[in-house]
Amino acid sequence: MAPFGARAREFAGGIIDLSQGTPVDATPEFIQRALKESSNAPSYPLTIGTPELRAAMRNWATKILGVTGEFDVLPTIGSKELVAWLPSILRAKTVLYPKVAYPTYLVGSMIHQSQAIAVDIDATTWPVSDIAWINSPSNPTGRVHSTDEMQAVIAYARKNNSLVVSDECYISFPAKGNEPISILKLAAGNNKNLLAVHSMSKRSNLAGYRAGLAVGDPEVIAEIREVRKHAGMMLPLPIQSAMTVALADEAHVKEQAKRYAARREVLSTALVKVGFKIEFSDAGLYIWCTRAEDCWDSISWLAELGILATPGIFYGEAGAKYIRIAMTATDAQIADAADRILKSI
Repeated sequence: MAPFGARAREFAGGIIDLSQGTPVDATPEFIQRALKESSNAPSYPLTIGTPELRAAMRNWATKILGVTGEFDVLPTIGSKELVAWLPSILRAKTVLYPKVAYPTYLVGSMIHQSQAIAVDIDATTWPVSDIAWINSPSNPTGRVHSTDEMQAVIAYARKNNSLVVSDECYISFPAKGNEPISILKLAAGNNKNLLAVHSMSKRSNLAGYRAGLAVGDPEVIAEIREVRKHAGMMLPLPIQSAMTVALADEAHVKEQAKRYAARREVLSTALVKVGFKIEFSDAGLYIWCTRAEDCWDSISWLAELGILATPGIFYGEAGAKYIRIAMTATDAQIADAADRILKSI
């Protein structure tokens, strides 16, 4: 990517970096305040989470995700840490991950030297595994699993006694009226062998705080918690306090969702006018698009306009003719990027 970044920086108006999904909007003030007020933290934090945080996580899981039945919750150091280390913590011999996917699913299996198998969406075609990852809404495609697809995944977990982990980090940002649903809501109270992974990074613009959580099967959560306790994987107390107040408020999340939806509309309109076909992009922070050419050709074309995007090949061979464009830029930058694209016609 370095040569394309260098080329984009040479553009007269400067670079607009849409290659990384890193939030740019401010962390809400009430969350910052909670962090500051908890800065006197001389004691070790609890791996399990403070009582206040545990209550907030459970309430959020019930109210927002629609979880029922027996379940437990666990704070994590962002979601990436759990994704990367879960195969090691659970000593998984075989890990399944989507053919077009966030790279850390594969990296996590490589750390533990698990057998990693890229699979299609249809869970009825999957081999037996120890861990199977799904990602809805997807990074990079923004694809949302249908109810039938999700039910097939749940049936797979029950039939094969395999752990299914649903990465739901983008669930707060629907884009086309296609409302994402947590796997735990569809589980209808039977959460055995099911985990949902969530992140505060995008939901609350807390990427710099490294705050996330896992929800689901109490037995699996207990096993993960015991290892994390001895491995020092504990969330700092000020972060736990900030996370507690963030989970209790949905107004700021809805405001952020509106920002991303507006940015998507501005940029996708421009992309379509210059010949890009947008696929999926039903939710989340990204536009997944193609001009039926090698992804590097599309990346090069945008770099000439001072715009940096991500080649789809980074997410698997199936993405070789696609690019991912992130909405994590200011409104002004998104408008500028759209203007540059339209002026290229």
